[in-house]
Amino acid sequence: MNATDTAAALAARAEQVCARYLPQGKRQGRYWCAGDVRGASGRSLFVRLEPPGTVGKWTDASTDQHGDLLDIVRLASGSASLREALAEARRFLAQPVPPAPSRPDPYDRAQAARNLWNRCGPVDGSHAEAYLRARGIHRCRFPALRFHDSLPFRTGAGGWRRYPALVAAVTGDDGALEGVQRTWLDPRRPVLARVSRPRKALGRIHGLAVRFGEPHTAATLLVGEGIETVLSLVTAWPDPVLPHAVVSHAVAAAALSAGSLGAFVPPKHVTRLIIAQDRDGAGERASRRLQLRCTRLGVATAVLLPSGNDFNDDIRKFGPEPLAQQLAPLTARRRAGNRESLAARSRSV
Repeated sequence: MNATDTAAALAARAEQVCARYLPQGKRQGRYWCAGDVRGASGRSLFVRLEPPGTVGKWTDASTDQHGDLLDIVRLASGSASLREALAEARRFLAQPVPPAPSRPDPYDRAQAARNLWNRCGPVDGSHAEAYLRARGIHRCRFPALRFHDSLPFRTGAGGWRRYPALVAAVTGDDGALEGVQRTWLDPRRPVLARVSRPRKALGRIHGLAVRFGEPHTAATLLVGEGIETVLSLVTAWPDPVLPHAVVSHAVAAAALSAGSLGAFVPPKHVTRLIIAQDRDGAGERASRRLQLRCTRLGVATAVLLPSGNDFNDDIRKFGPEPLAQQLAPLTARRRAGNRESLAARSRSV
């Protein structure tokens, strides 16, 4: 077999390849997630295990590396040449295929995310809304956000404790819920709970987003990493009519991580993407990957950089006005277009 045939044969056994050469990783939905191509633990490397998309293709969001499973074999095994990598891959492929487990894992994370979502209440007037307002966010009553007043959290010792939580719906372009982001809160104060990881995802997250506004009607989309970061910009979105209320036309999306932001694909109707970039190396790499993808798709891009680490730092330190001034040149064209459309409709009546 040549390299192409070998890569295809490895793709047919993609999960077994990952388990062998990326042993510290684990399956999450349709992907195998690991820390890097040499098998460290972590979540920056994503290997596709199932379609849609090409099975076996992988991307490391922290380094911008990408390739197929033959590359994984070469890098993880330390092969000095393609010849050595092919020999290693053929040795692996010569091994018998292990039998499928008699009792596959019945736990469906996407379904668990949907079940949790259905048990949550509105964010309006909740402790979660108080948390967001304490962070300078005053536009947060979106359908994508809900509240759970007593969500279990698994501690490092293996026990469970309950905390109030902000729960966000993670969806694709079709609006179908594929996962949720859980943010556990202190039960007494509007701050994050004092736990090891106050934010955890459940279900499919990579390349998807928490969406705010009316995504099916907008040609411009603002996208960033964290929920608080994106909602800070939504709060500052120039809108003299609704200065303190929900802004229905400010369409935005939170990808939840740098890796997911770098893998984000703008919906087909979007012609301009505003990227809210965190001021760190991972944020810069994710922004660059997303800009390159948009260039290939013919989508115009603009990049916003915060003064601090992210835009929530900015709004808490400086208030919404400086962010509104930063956003104004990017939104003026759309507001002008809305006024023109309104005038045209008025003349036609």
